[in-house]
Amino acid sequence: MVSDQFSDRCVLLIGNFLSHTAGSRGVSEDLSEQLGRHGWHTITCSSKPNRLLRLSDMLLTSILHHSRYQVAHIDVFSGRAFLWADIISRVLRILKKPFILTLHGGNLNNFAQQYPGNVQRLLTSAKAVTTPSLFLQNSFSSIKNVVQYLPNAIEIAHYPFKLRSQPGPRLIWLRAFHSIYNPALAVEVLALLHRELPLVSLTMIGPDKKDGSLQAVKRLAVELGVERNLHLFGAIPKPDVPARLDEGDIFLNTTRYESFGVAVMEAAAVGLPIVTTNVGELPYLWKDGQDALLVPPDDAEAMAKAVQRILTEPGLAERLSYNARQKAERYDWSVILPQWESLLTEA
Repeated sequence: MVSDQFSDRCVLLIGNFLSHTAGSRGVSEDLSEQLGRHGWHTITCSSKPNRLLRLSDMLLTSILHHSRYQVAHIDVFSGRAFLWADIISRVLRILKKPFILTLHGGNLNNFAQQYPGNVQRLLTSAKAVTTPSLFLQNSFSSIKNVVQYLPNAIEIAHYPFKLRSQPGPRLIWLRAFHSIYNPALAVEVLALLHRELPLVSLTMIGPDKKDGSLQAVKRLAVELGVERNLHLFGAIPKPDVPARLDEGDIFLNTTRYESFGVAVMEAAAVGLPIVTTNVGELPYLWKDGQDALLVPPDDAEAMAKAVQRILTEPGLAERLSYNARQKAERYDWSVILPQWESLLTEA
């Protein structure tokens, strides 16, 4: 998508803009919206769901509109997406356009260990490198001298806070149905809790990434006898997220990899006590027993015990709820956007 005016503050944003087609909203969509509200013009790509068409759209947009933008920003993930970022960066260098990279994805560190030369070449060619992850900042500091920590943001005013002092056994999960996020673990937790809490429920919200995870969740719920306690929803519009989260009492985050965790921050913003795996960025961002309970990945028993603690331990739910909201307020766009504007202006 291209803005219809020329501006000396125009940025090309290259990433996933797939909320209208795939149901999941990338962080660059929010960044584009926020920059637009503050006088910037943006050229965004790509919204094409087909992978080859998306790469073609990125290339054509970079070339055809090179006279419009002064700086580019590229989201960098592992796997095939890394190859795309590498190709686009080569085109930008030919066009003599400065660009900024943002490192995403909990698996990017493993990818860099497999392909160190490729990653080093890309990072050293950028005007600046940012990441929303302290974990990735530490991991990549040896490749790029300065990797700026620039966390993801939410619009805190959209998330009404409710202090959970006596939560019930209504669990909620909000991610994509993909093996990376390990949705089956949430069902295993539900089944363990169901033995002592017959009224426990689990609401799972998110787009189906078509890797079989959603079907596996349905089968597992039947096998474990908790299909009546499980409520499945697909992707929901971003404006509906706060209200849906507010319907729950405890938030489960079952992911195997994490470079930030916007969904976890959204849960914190509405005051949900959080039980999360301690992978990637999560132990950097959340303090066990203070604003979340952290458990090992793939450990249904540990996660179920953490939920039971929140339901029974005096004062724990209230402490987690209050402190989580206090932390979320530090990640409001009013705090983060000025840092983006400064970085783009310098570049």
